[in-house]
Amino acid sequence: MSKAKVYIVEDEILLSKDLENILKSNGYNVVGVSQTGEEFLEKVVEERPNIVLMDIMLKGKITGIEAAKKLREMFDIPVIFLTAYGDENTVEKAKESFPYGYIIKPFREKELITTIEVVLNKYQADQEIKKERDLLYNLVSNKNETDCIFVRADYRLNKISFKDIYFVEAMKDYVTIHTSDNMYTVHSTMKEMQKILPEKEFVRVHRSYIVRIDKIYSIKYPDIVIENKMKVIPIGGLYRKELYRKLNLL
Repeated sequence: MSKAKVYIVEDEILLSKDLENILKSNGYNVVGVSQTGEEFLEKVVEERPNIVLMDIMLKGKITGIEAAKKLREMFDIPVIFLTAYGDENTVEKAKESFPYGYIIKPFREKELITTIEVVLNKYQADQEIKKERDLLYNLVSNKNETDCIFVRADYRLNKISFKDIYFVEAMKDYVTIHTSDNMYTVHSTMKEMQKILPEKEFVRVHRSYIVRIDKIYSIKYPDIVIENKMKVIPIGGLYRKELYRKLNLL
């Protein structure tokens, strides 16, 4: 991310100046330098940097960790901690502010620039995922007015009708939506999919599976067979009662 705006929060003046020079020589725009967390929190409102380099141990009333927590409440800006303390206790405390990375002092120029680039790329990817989720939720926020969802695949948004979905399968941090002729993998969770899919038409049968009720071909506990695909899906003990409740049993 060229010409990214960086804010430095460091109470060692010489180190702060070195950081500023390194960043400028590598094409970054240093929009602010503060020695205390209090001053930083006042100025960041106007500067709105793309990334913050934050010393953990700062002069003043608040630490870098506390300043990062307050920043998180105000804006979604990634923070990289600068610290001379790499012990487990310090790292655990720092995790509470959800930083994007750490740099242990003393550090080399290449290490600093590489860390910043990695963090900026990860942050940008996270933002794209959030936009995709927001779009997905907006499209299905009122289930009475829509019968489909849109998912991103092959660099475009694809419309999927609820009636064409056979089942949804969990894949770690992703889910795969299976239709009659395709599969779409999106960054989501099963809980999120349960909120999106119409409750009357779908049922969760396992911690890793949600199925469309009218696509069930047969059931022989502990398995379900999905029609056309003849996919065998396990029934989790915790979900058996809810499955049978939604079926029209004779």
